[in-house]
Amino acid sequence: MFKQQYDAWLQSQIMQEKNHRRRELLEKGLSRGTEDFLREIWYPVVGNFDHLYPEWEVRDLGGGYRYLDLAYLPPGGMKGDIEIQDYRSHARDLDTRRFKDLCRRQSMLSLDGWIFLPVAYLSIKEEPEFCKQLVLSFVGKFLSMETDGRMDWLEAETVRYASRVLRPFAPGELAAHLRVTVRHARKILHRLADAGHLAVTGGKQRYRTYQIPIAESLRGEISRDFGSQARMR
Repeated sequence: MFKQQYDAWLQSQIMQEKNHRRRELLEKGLSRGTEDFLREIWYPVVGNFDHLYPEWEVRDLGGGYRYLDLAYLPPGGMKGDIEIQDYRSHARDLDTRRFKDLCRRQSMLSLDGWIFLPVAYLSIKEEPEFCKQLVLSFVGKFLSMETDGRMDWLEAETVRYASRVLRPFAPGELAAHLRVTVRHARKILHRLADAGHLAVTGGKQRYRTYQIPIAESLRGEISRDFGSQARMR
C-alpha cells in the first residue's frame, strides 16, 4: 500500500510542478533518509501524504534558493519543515562553514514562521516509536489551530487539548482543564466523537477514554508507552 501511494504522490508532484529547478530535483528521486522516514514513520502515523511537499523551494535573504526535505503546508497558512538529518552529512563531516550555514538556514525559516522539525536518520532506525510521537506532536500543532468553525469554544479547546496531550484521556481530565463538570465534559466528548473529531480508545460508557484519531496500530503502542512512563514516575 505504501509503495503504490508513495509513487502516485511523487509522480503527481512532478507532473504539477512548473518550476524547472524543483522538478529536476524531484525527477532524481528523494533521498534514502526522506523515503525511509515516509515509509517507517510518517505513513504509519498519518496514513497519507496530503499537504506534504518534498524538495520545497524557498528563497534565502541573499536571494538564493534552498530546498526543504519535506514541507508540510495544510490549509490555514501555517508552514512546517521536516528535515532528515543524516549523521554523515550533518555531524561527523560538518565543518565550521557548513555548521554556520545550517544554523542560518534554520534561523531564517523560524523567523519566517516555519515550524521546524529535525529528525535524525539514526533515530528513524533505532527509535521509530519516538519518531512517531514527534510526528504526532508536529501534526498536532497544526490541528490545534484548525478547528471546525462550527464548534463552540469548549469543543474547539477540547480538540486543541487532545492534540497537545496525544495520549488517551478521560472526561475527568478534560473537565479539570475546561473547568466544567465531568458530566458536561462527557457531553462535549460524545459530540466530538460522533462528529469524528475524536476517537473512543477504551472503556465503557462512563469510563471511556478519548484521543485524536490516529492509525489504529500506533494508538496501542503510544498508549502502552505513556503507561510505562507513568509507572516509571
